[in-house]
Amino acid sequence: MTNRQAEATQQVRYPKRIRVPGFVSEEDVGLGEVVKRATSIVGVRPCGGCQRRAAALNRWITLTPRGQ
Repeated sequence: MTNRQAEATQQVRYPKRIRVPGFVSEEDVGLGEVVKRATSIVGVRPCGGCQRRAAALNRWITLTPRGQ
């Protein structure tokens, strides 16, 4: 493995930040947490796969309040 390949595998990927006015309170919320809350309100019980999905979505997109 070359140095360039080693650097590429060690890069940290930050979630995309999307500003959503009126939807998010004072703190950042991951997309996985939003989906988890919505499905629990509907009556879907969380499982291990749900936790992995929520973690993956949280790493992908973060919803932020408008002012930040």
